[in-house]
Amino acid sequence: MTNSVFRVSSMYFVVVLSVSCSASVYGILRFASYYGDHMVLQKSPERAVLWGYGPEDAHVFLLLIGPTNQKASPVNVTKGIWRVTIDPVEAGGPYTVIVATENSTATLTDVLFGDVWLCGGQSNMYFNMSQIFNASEELAIAAKFPHVRTFMAGLIESKTELTDLTKVELPWAVPTEGLSGQESVAPFSAVCWLFGRYMYKYLNYPIGLVESCWGGTPVEVWSSSRALKHCGLEEPEDGPKGNSMLWNAMIHPLLNMTIKGAIWYQGEANTYYHTDEYNCSFPAMIDDWRMAFHQGSGGQTAPDFPFGFVQLSTDRKGSADDGFPDIRWHQTADIGYVPNGRMKRTFMAVALDLPDETSPYSTIHPRDKQDVAYRLTLGARAVAYYEKHVPFLGPFPQQILSAATYVNITYDQNVSVTPSKVIFEICCSGTQDPCGPTSKWVQAPIVQWGPTTVQLSAQLCPVTDVVAALRYAWRDWPCDFKACPIYSASGILPAPPFLINHYPGEDNIWIN
Repeated sequence: MTNSVFRVSSMYFVVVLSVSCSASVYGILRFASYYGDHMVLQKSPERAVLWGYGPEDAHVFLLLIGPTNQKASPVNVTKGIWRVTIDPVEAGGPYTVIVATENSTATLTDVLFGDVWLCGGQSNMYFNMSQIFNASEELAIAAKFPHVRTFMAGLIESKTELTDLTKVELPWAVPTEGLSGQESVAPFSAVCWLFGRYMYKYLNYPIGLVESCWGGTPVEVWSSSRALKHCGLEEPEDGPKGNSMLWNAMIHPLLNMTIKGAIWYQGEANTYYHTDEYNCSFPAMIDDWRMAFHQGSGGQTAPDFPFGFVQLSTDRKGSADDGFPDIRWHQTADIGYVPNGRMKRTFMAVALDLPDETSPYSTIHPRDKQDVAYRLTLGARAVAYYEKHVPFLGPFPQQILSAATYVNITYDQNVSVTPSKVIFEICCSGTQDPCGPTSKWVQAPIVQWGPTTVQLSAQLCPVTDVVAALRYAWRDWPCDFKACPIYSASGILPAPPFLINHYPGEDNIWIN
C-alpha cells in the first residue's frame, strides 16, 4: 500500500492507493477509446461517466482538477473495467482528469464540460467540410471556435455488440489557426460541425461532437436486434449492410457516454431497401437508442433525449416515384411533421428544396450543408433547449376543403406563396374506394392564395370523379434551389411534403 499526493492549486489530495494481492500487476490503467485530451464531457445537470481498463480488483481513484475540483469515491476494477460517474459540473473548463491505481496513472488534459451531441447516418452525414460550398472560408474561421471539439469513430463492423470502439478515425481535437488546425475539421462531418458551430454561437458554452456514420447504409445496420424484431426485420445480411452490424460496432460502444442528444442524416439507402417498413424501423431505432443510452449511462442520458434528423434532399431530377417521397413521409412516421405523438422530442430539417444539380460528388450529395445545419439548430433550440417562439416548423395543412372544381388548404401559419402548376397533385376517384397504387393523380395548379390559405384547381379531375386525396412535393426533386412554392411567411422554412387521403362519403372538410 502506498500514498500518492496530488497538488491542486493551493489544495492537496492525499489518496491512499491499494491493490488486492491477487490482482494482476500487469494490467494497464487507461481510459476507453473515445476519451482523450481536448474532449468535451456532458455538463450539469447530467453527470458525466468516465470508464476504462485496469488491473483486476485494483482500486481506481479519480480526480477532476480545474475551475472546480472533485475527488470521486474509489471504485474497483471488475472484469478489467473501471467506471466512475462524477458529480455534475457546470459548463466550462479546462479541466485535467486523473485516474490512478497503486502502480499507475492515466491523465486527460484540456477537458471541457458542455453539451455532447452524437451525429449518425450515412453519406450525407459523412460528407465532410472540405467538400461543401465555401469550404475554404468555412475552414478558415474554424479556429474561432476552439470550444467546439470533434471526435470521429472509425468504420468498423461486428456481428456481436462491442464494449469499446476498436478503431478511432479522428481523436478529440481543437480547431486552431493554420493548416494543422484545419486538418481536424476538414475531414469531419459538415452537417455535424456546422450544427455544433451554430449551437455554440447560440449557447456560448462548449459543444462536443461525436461522429459515427457510414455511407450507403440502411437504417437496419444501425438498429439493435430488439428494434428490428419490433418491426419484423430480422433477416441477416453480410457486410456493413448486415442487420445491426454498425449498431454493434459503432453505437453500442458509445452507450456509457452521457450525451445531450443526437442528429441523424440517413434514408437514401432505404429508398430501395425495406422502404415500406421505414415508418416503423426509423422510429423504433430512435426509441431503442434512447432506452439504450439511458441505461448505458446509468440514467444520466435522458430517456427521451432530443433527436434531430434531416428529411431527405434530392437525387434524380424528373423522377417522380423512386422511393424518396415515401422515405420522406416515413421519416415522420407518416404524420408529415415532427414532433408528433409517435415521435416525441424529435425535430426535422426539411431539405427537399436544396438540390445541387452540379455537385461533383453526385446529385445525391448536395454541397449546401449550411442551410441543413441551420434548420437543425432551429429545431434543437425549440425541442432540446425549450426556447419559446423560435420558428422551426414549415407550414402544414390545418384544414382542407374540397369541392367539385377546387381544393382550399388552410395552413397552420402564415405562408409565403409562389404560384406553381405542378407541385400539388390530387387523386381523382370515381369509386367509393380510397386512392391506391393504381389511382390517377393529376396536377392541381395554385390559382389563389391568402395569408394562410392556398386554393388549387381541381378541374383536371373528370367531372364524374371526386378528389379523394391530395399530396404536395411528392417527387424526388420537387423544385429548384430554394424555389418551392410554399414557405413560412419569413421565407426561411419550406413546407414539408404531405399525403392526405379523403375517403369518399366523408365531409368535405378533411382535417382540423
